[in-house]
Amino acid sequence: MSNRSILLKIYRRLSKCYGLQHWWPADTPFEVMVGAILTQNTSWANVEKAINNLKEANALNVHALIELSDENLAKLIRPSGYFNLKTKRLKHFVKWFKTEGRFNGLKSADDESLRKRLLEVNGIGPETADDILLYAFERPVFVIDTYTRRLLKTLNLITGDESYETLRQFFQSALKPDVGLFKEYHALIVRHAKEKCTQQKSCLHCKVESPL
Repeated sequence: MSNRSILLKIYRRLSKCYGLQHWWPADTPFEVMVGAILTQNTSWANVEKAINNLKEANALNVHALIELSDENLAKLIRPSGYFNLKTKRLKHFVKWFKTEGRFNGLKSADDESLRKRLLEVNGIGPETADDILLYAFERPVFVIDTYTRRLLKTLNLITGDESYETLRQFFQSALKPDVGLFKEYHALIVRHAKEKCTQQKSCLHCKVESPL
């Protein structure tokens, strides 16, 4: 069975179990970008609290985030954890975003060029960059996270030691570029990992992880 057939079979099983996820929950592409930074090393529930604080303070925009003092911004995003570090990362990103011409100034760049530019921003790693590319700019880039790695290892498709880039190319070389599919697939993997494929998982009777 080809990698494409295997990955599509997994996707169909996930979709049958959980249905459409409609992820990422955000009102604007900029909110997606802010959320992608805030979600580093924390749960989405904590990110939502921080995002709501920013909205209530009318601070979820480029100008406000630049003008806010580090102390005040840290207070607003405190629920997301590592708030002092994330304050610095948000400030770096927003200033870069403004310098680059904001969304309209970046959207004309091709996928790899935009990815390279994002990775040059202090605090933006591969997963965060790909979150922004897929969910904010709607580019066909597959996001790899701990959950993806865990599922593939459970299914004996990888050893678990592969690099981020190796796993990203595993998906992107097997599947046709499809933003909608990549969004749903990633969201479904996260849903499955949180509900079933946990670190203390029991694979018995799992409809997703039965032999492929």
